[in-house]
Amino acid sequence: MTAAGLEKDMEVPLLDLKAQYATIRDEILAAVAEVLDSQRCIGGPIVAELEAKIAALSDCRFAVGVSSGTDALLNCLMSLDIGPGDEVITTPFTFFATAGSIARSGAKPVFADIDPKTFNINPELIEAALTKNTKAIMPVHLFGQMADMDPIMKIAEKHGLAVIEDAAQSISSTYKGRKAGSIGTAGCLSFFPSKNLGGIGDGGMIVTDDQGLYERMMIMRDHGQKPQYYYHYVGGNFRLDPIQAAALLVKLPHLDAWSAARRRNAAYYDRKFAGSAVQMPYVSPDCVSIYNQYCVRVPRRDELVSHLRAKGIGCAVYYPVPLHLQKCFAYLGYRQGDFPESAMAANEVLALPIYPELTDKMKDYVVEVISIFLK
Repeated sequence: MTAAGLEKDMEVPLLDLKAQYATIRDEILAAVAEVLDSQRCIGGPIVAELEAKIAALSDCRFAVGVSSGTDALLNCLMSLDIGPGDEVITTPFTFFATAGSIARSGAKPVFADIDPKTFNINPELIEAALTKNTKAIMPVHLFGQMADMDPIMKIAEKHGLAVIEDAAQSISSTYKGRKAGSIGTAGCLSFFPSKNLGGIGDGGMIVTDDQGLYERMMIMRDHGQKPQYYYHYVGGNFRLDPIQAAALLVKLPHLDAWSAARRRNAAYYDRKFAGSAVQMPYVSPDCVSIYNQYCVRVPRRDELVSHLRAKGIGCAVYYPVPLHLQKCFAYLGYRQGDFPESAMAANEVLALPIYPELTDKMKDYVVEVISIFLK
């Protein structure tokens, strides 16, 4: 393909949910119809079945289905009695829900910068952020790759801290053979439609081995009541809908194959971009990534975004402004120049199409358009 032949001759979306849906449409419709026919629209055996299967997938004893990945984090914090006066250490380079859930619990988000290779929190910087008010560490397994959990757990054990794994983007990914969500006090998953295991709306889940915490989270997700109208805590309405559970149960058997296809697509890109100005994603030898995103670093990122979109190629910036510089967190007192690795990543990172249904022709088009632009 030559430069002259690249006049938007192909559409390559960042994500094509319709392509996946077409392969399982009849099963999804039948599963949803079964829920509607039952008129069991809150809780019930379908939610319990999904919880059991996600717990097993995550190598955990328990799972609590909730209304979103965000509410998974919030429920977890509330159930651990983390609130006003407490601090939680996390990364500034992540989706808003990570720090947003900490703030909504009444606690204070405290940031530590990222490892520039993995984009995950740098364990070497965590202890410097500790204070007498620190109650937990919330590492994020960003873009499908788990954070470096062993040193994080050592710090937590040394200082008596909870560890809440934000695994919203990393269901079934591994670190030294251990599953996302299975290492810390609890792990929080998201079933947002764009995830490797995505629902047909919002949904999430918490996994844990702690039975007492599990029992409290089950109560907390239903306004804090058990039995009905007898309230132990001020909880929330964090319940997972059976319609979502039904759709997710149809999709769950395909998860490993879909994640493997994303890894194959990533390897294809890696080969094609070798020797170019594109800095490809780094995956630690300790990890198996599920590539929820394929994020590269490129020069002239914002110009390239406009160019790709003009050529019919979907792309996205994850994330253009690190959380410590967001207006809503100005009260934390951070300034421009704090957390330089996060700021640099925000200026350079670009997500390219990686979904399982991409064809080689589509990937070649993406590579060619980028390579010509960067020459």
